[in-house]
Amino acid sequence: MSFRSLSRPNARSGMGVADESKTTFHELQRKKTHRYVVFKIDESKNEVVVEKTGNPAESYDDFLASLPDNDCRYAVYDFDFVTSENCQKSKIFFFAWSPTTSHIRAKVLYSTSKDQFRRELHGIHYEIQATDPTEVDLEVLRERAN
Repeated sequence: MSFRSLSRPNARSGMGVADESKTTFHELQRKKTHRYVVFKIDESKNEVVVEKTGNPAESYDDFLASLPDNDCRYAVYDFDFVTSENCQKSKIFFFAWSPTTSHIRAKVLYSTSKDQFRRELHGIHYEIQATDPTEVDLEVLRERAN
């Protein structure tokens, strides 16, 4: 498999998306084999790659602990909840994590690559752009999902 078949570069940032990133997202979405997936930009490969996955038993706190304190990341989280009608539901959240302590260069790189990457992940229900932990509190997901 050639490098070209692994990614399609984003016209603005030149960033592609690794096939593994799309496959891992589909495993979360369809097979429920992951609770979350954290993605990072690999500048040496010029593409978005999987950094970490969380198994279905992992908690939201485990997910938050996987986000770096001082660097940007993308992530998806499969949020299970019960509606007011007592129905079990699941919604997939996309996170653009850009902490205030991260380098300006990283913020620009992740910002300019986000839309292209997000378009590759079909089936996202909600998007959250966050710069500090208060913006990704579990209550934020509950409010958005209901």
